[in-house]
Amino acid sequence: MSIRKADRLGGRAAIAGIGATEFSKDSGRSELKLAVEAVHAALDDAGLTPADVDGMVTFTMDTSPEITVAQAAGIGELSFFSRIHYGGGAACATVQQAALAVAAGVADVVVCYRAFNERSGRRFGSGVQQREPSAEGAALGWQLPFGLFTPASWVAMIAQRYLHAYGLSPDAFGHVAVTDRRYAATNPAAYFHGKPITLADHAASRWIVEPLRLLDCCQETDGGQAVVVTSAERARDLRRPPAVIVAAAQGAGRAQEAMTSFYRDDLTGLPEMGVVARQLWQTSGLTPGDIDVSILYDHFTPFVLMQLEEFGFCGPGEAADFVAADALPINTHGGQLGEAYLHGMNGIAEAVRQVRGTSVNQTPGVARTLVTAGTGVPTSGLILGTDG
Repeated sequence: MSIRKADRLGGRAAIAGIGATEFSKDSGRSELKLAVEAVHAALDDAGLTPADVDGMVTFTMDTSPEITVAQAAGIGELSFFSRIHYGGGAACATVQQAALAVAAGVADVVVCYRAFNERSGRRFGSGVQQREPSAEGAALGWQLPFGLFTPASWVAMIAQRYLHAYGLSPDAFGHVAVTDRRYAATNPAAYFHGKPITLADHAASRWIVEPLRLLDCCQETDGGQAVVVTSAERARDLRRPPAVIVAAAQGAGRAQEAMTSFYRDDLTGLPEMGVVARQLWQTSGLTPGDIDVSILYDHFTPFVLMQLEEFGFCGPGEAADFVAADALPINTHGGQLGEAYLHGMNGIAEAVRQVRGTSVNQTPGVARTLVTAGTGVPTSGLILGTDG
C-alpha cells in the first residue's frame, strides 16, 4: 500500500538550472554529446560549473552512463549516482532521487539528464525488437501473439475501453492535441512552431491503431535535457529564481505491468498515477484548485485525459470537456506532441519556467505547477513552486 502520511522531503530542495539542446529529427551527433551539451547548458543556467557537481541521475534506458557523462563534461568526483527504470515514467523520479540525496546530505549539486537520438537512432515507437529474456518480456508474451507490438497498440486497448465506458468518440482526444499544438505554435523551441492544428485536422489524420490517430501520438525526437537540483537554501543564492520541490512521488498500481496492464478490474483510468496523485496532494497539502499550470505527460492523448481525472481536476469521463473549456493551462510548451519527445524531461523544464515567469506562453501569477511522468508504466510526479 502507498504511504498514508505526508513525507518530509517537500521544500528541502529546488531546481536551480535547466538546459537543453535543440530538438530535431537528426542531431548529427552522439547521444553522449547531446547529454554533455544539455548538462553544460543547465549548469550555466544555474551559474554553476562542472566542478560543483557531485551527483548525477538518469534513466536506465539512457545509453550514456553517469560516469561517462561526468568525465566528458569535466565533472570530478561523484558521491551519488542513480538510475530510474520504466522509460518515461522515470522523468520526475530523477528529480525526486536528486532531492532525496540533497536532503540527506549525500550530495550538494545533482544533475538529472536524459539524451537520445530517438528519431535518427532507435525509435521507441517501432515497438518490441530484440528483447532480452526477462520478467517484463514474459508479460509481453501474452500480448505479442495477438498483434500488440507497439506502444500505440497497447494504449489503444485502454483508450477504446475509456471511450466505451463514457459514451465518447475518438474526437474527444482531439482537444488535447489541439491544445498542445496551439502552445507549440508560439514556442520557438518547438518542432511544430508556427503549426497549430484544428479539431478537423485531428479528425482527418490517419489511423495508427483505432481509436488512436496520428495526431494522438507524440513525436520522435533527437535531443537532450538536463536539470540541476540543489538545496533550497543554496538555490536562493544562484543565478535564477529557484523552483522549489514542494512534493515528489513515485507510483505503481496493483496488477501493474509496463504498458500492458490489461488484467486490472477497470481499464478506464491510470491507477499508477492515482498513487502519485494521492502522495502529492497529501505531502503538499494542496488541492487541484491550487495548481496554476499542469504539465502532463502526453505520449498519447487519452492518457492526458485520464491523468486529469486521477488528479481530481474533473470527474471520470469529463476530462475532454475540461480541456476543451481551457479550465487549466496544460502543456504550455506544446508538450511531447508539439515541442519534443524527451521522455518528459522537457516538461519539467517548462514547469520550472512557469514558476520563474519566463515561459514563452507564461501564465500570470504562477505559484504552483504540477508535472507528471510517463503513464501506463510505474510513474512519478512533482509539484514545483515559488520560493516563499
